[in-house]
Amino acid sequence: MTSGTNGASTPPEDDDPFGYLYADGQANGAQPPSGGYGYPNTVNRVRPVGQRQYGQQQPTAPYGQVPQQQGAPGRPNAHYAAPETLPGGPTTTHSPQPGYGGGGRGRGPNTRGLLIGAIAVVAAVVIGIGVAMLGGDDEASGNDASSTPSVAQSDEPSPSQSTGDAAEEDELPKADAKAVSLSPGLTTATDVPGAKADGGAYINGFNTVGASITWNVNNIPETGKYTLYTGYSVPGKDATATLSVNGTASTTPVGMDNYAHAAEGDYAKGWTQTYNYVQLNKGSNTIKISCEQGNQCDALLDQLWLVKGWVE
Repeated sequence: MTSGTNGASTPPEDDDPFGYLYADGQANGAQPPSGGYGYPNTVNRVRPVGQRQYGQQQPTAPYGQVPQQQGAPGRPNAHYAAPETLPGGPTTTHSPQPGYGGGGRGRGPNTRGLLIGAIAVVAAVVIGIGVAMLGGDDEASGNDASSTPSVAQSDEPSPSQSTGDAAEEDELPKADAKAVSLSPGLTTATDVPGAKADGGAYINGFNTVGASITWNVNNIPETGKYTLYTGYSVPGKDATATLSVNGTASTTPVGMDNYAHAAEGDYAKGWTQTYNYVQLNKGSNTIKISCEQGNQCDALLDQLWLVKGWVE
């Protein structure tokens, strides 16, 4: 058979599958197909989106009427259910997407918190550097041990030290003029006012080569560094003496300068103090102050006392 000719398979005119669409076809009893799309018994009738309910028998509208849609116009049908929500349907997983910008949940990194944390770290580093710079441990220039008994002496006596305070604070021995051993020719006197020893006593006659005072010190708590203070008066001019500890003479003299700025010859205005660094042994020690060749010994002596460590 050639295309365009009527063969035996051509349906009769009264057997029009679309006859139900026309008035004469309906009059002849034409029925709409039970299937769809012009092929009887094959495809279901076209339905609006969301009307079909899975697993349920759908109602059919009378011939020539459009099935009534459920739900309000513009809104999804209340009976619609996605295939994945039905029993045995595929399971889907919803992965939340990260947010970008804006407030609420899902926002990006908390840049404000990161900024505050960074500022705190920088502040801590700056404070640490400041504390390290200000809290350095400055070593005293005269705090190194030396083999010599006396290694240094201040240009001026320490104003923070006094006879009573030094002895009471460190609980170390002290000696007045009457508590030391005197060489021949030396005596104690009280004629010149201002001496701090008990009863205002002082040692007189020291301005002679060979004159000396010896202090036998007991109860030194431990071997180490100590500062020896000497109380004296000079008549408006500087004086010196030689210091020996446990039989060893120091290369640093006992410098008895006119720190009180007394007028010449005025012993009463010349009372002051000086100090020397010494190294003592635990227990007993012997300290000697003498007038030797080369010394200028015109001075009155009234007290000796010790302070632990080498003071500045």
